[in-house]
Amino acid sequence: MRRHLLSSLIALVAVVLLVSAPVFAQGAAQSQVTAKPAPAAKAWTMPRTPDGKPDLQGVYSNATNIPVARPANLGAKEFYTDDADKAASAATSGRGGRGGAARPAAAADPEGNGLAVHYDTSQFGLGGPTVKRAASLRTSIITGPEGRVPALTPEAQKRAADRRQFQQEHQWDSAQTRPLAERCVTWGFEGPPMMPVGYNSTLQIVQGQGYVAIVQEMIHDTRVIPTDGRPHGPAEIKRWMGDSVGHWEGDTLVVETVNFEPRMAIQGNAVSDAAKVTERFTRVDADTVLYQFTVDDPKTWVKPFSGEYNMVHIDGNVYEYACHEGNYGMANNLSGARATEKK
Repeated sequence: MRRHLLSSLIALVAVVLLVSAPVFAQGAAQSQVTAKPAPAAKAWTMPRTPDGKPDLQGVYSNATNIPVARPANLGAKEFYTDDADKAASAATSGRGGRGGAARPAAAADPEGNGLAVHYDTSQFGLGGPTVKRAASLRTSIITGPEGRVPALTPEAQKRAADRRQFQQEHQWDSAQTRPLAERCVTWGFEGPPMMPVGYNSTLQIVQGQGYVAIVQEMIHDTRVIPTDGRPHGPAEIKRWMGDSVGHWEGDTLVVETVNFEPRMAIQGNAVSDAAKVTERFTRVDADTVLYQFTVDDPKTWVKPFSGEYNMVHIDGNVYEYACHEGNYGMANNLSGARATEKK
């Protein structure tokens, strides 16, 4: 009797399993069929101005940790492969300065006394972690296998030597013989080409029909660039930031600049009357504009060189850069020179 009961129970369980298995499988299949796929990412659409041109307008930061010149230990490597690679390179090459070489703290002292004294830029929101930077895996701003500004021509080397000798003999004569940055004329980073600076790395792009304007916080220079097809002005008229004329190539704004004032410097070297700078502005997403440039001055460098970096959109304003109002150094330097002459 007990054996018959056990056999009946086993048979009942088997029947239940056979009946429920198709139901379970059907439910699982229905669950797989009715599950909704993850929503696809919304494609970004290039915004355009009323005249149909790509809308580049906004306030951007061109602050970056990428050095101008590639650290020598990286050779021809143009991009880091990942964050670990980047950290390893930083540990071996030192902290890259504007020239891309390791820069000791004492180099921040212009008088060479070994004192690294400067503004605490991060305290006032001008640098450090308070500044937004566009992501990039580039090893240097200068592109190409060398990743460095080329050598000067013999003519440019002579110009530089003559300039250094003049400065040694006449640097304290008057305000006109002091460096341009000290005179609040130009720092040389405003461009073109526009290069990242240590702080105040903020600029604003404004567009109108036939014009693009770029205002930069450092020194507060504004470039008004016509894009209506007009030619460059007369070569006899020189400007600190050159004579810029733009045009559109597809969705890229291309700006060509010539007729630089001969005291204008690019990467610390005064340009010649043959200098030409070509810039390209391309908006690649909602927050980023790719900035590319090429410098061609056969009287200054042995060959042209190019570079690029990303400008990132920020929620902020461009503030007034009051330079002359606080330029006590100019008066103090010259008055000190006059006092020394009387001794």
